[in-house]
Amino acid sequence: MFSTLLLIFTVFGFPGPYTLAAGPAAGWGDPVDALPGPISPAVEMTIARLQYGGGGDWYANPSSLPNLLEAIRSRTGISVASREDVVTPLDPSLHDYPLIHMTGHGEVVFSPEEREALRRYLEGGGFLHADDNYGMDEAFRREMEALYPDRPMVELPPDHPIFSAFYEFAEGLPKIHEHDGNPPQAFGIFHDGRLAVLYTYETDLGNGWEDEDVHGNPPEVREEALRMGVNIFVYALSRKVP
Repeated sequence: MFSTLLLIFTVFGFPGPYTLAAGPAAGWGDPVDALPGPISPAVEMTIARLQYGGGGDWYANPSSLPNLLEAIRSRTGISVASREDVVTPLDPSLHDYPLIHMTGHGEVVFSPEEREALRRYLEGGGFLHADDNYGMDEAFRREMEALYPDRPMVELPPDHPIFSAFYEFAEGLPKIHEHDGNPPQAFGIFHDGRLAVLYTYETDLGNGWEDEDVHGNPPEVREEALRMGVNIFVYALSRKVP
């Protein structure tokens, strides 16, 4: 874990862009030696859960994001709300969130208008994390191909900065919940060199974020999931916005 986490929020409108400068171990932020940290943002942030059409259970893992937000608050010092918000792709407040999260087990359908709104959000500096909860894969890949037909998802290597944004994951994405015996994979879609979409597959991070008695995951597995979730949030704040 970084010994120091410095957060500098330069606000043009609300709530971004955000720049994160990490401690010496990071090597990828903008170092700001004059500031003592940690520095909390003036505005309390949260994660937005994406409500989508098609019939899939976008509301799955109800205790996951509150638990992740608590981990973010207690471990990083970032001032975040205790609950997530819920947004649709056409919600005017979509751009207020540095990170939107989606999960589920089934069908995902975006209308052409929703795709355009998501594209504006992502290309304006937003970040989408999609966590397959077993069964969303085919529909999500289809929608991403429709969203960015010229930018296929690519697998992220273990040395990608998202795996060292706050905690170190030398082997990349951790395995949290077993389904088909396949290894966990992290895929991304990039815009102007920035990771804009993160897709976590065959890991089910959300199950590890849920209350302990929901899935019966051992403490060390839940800890791995929460650490990766903290990394995702910190990374979403760290990326340079054009």
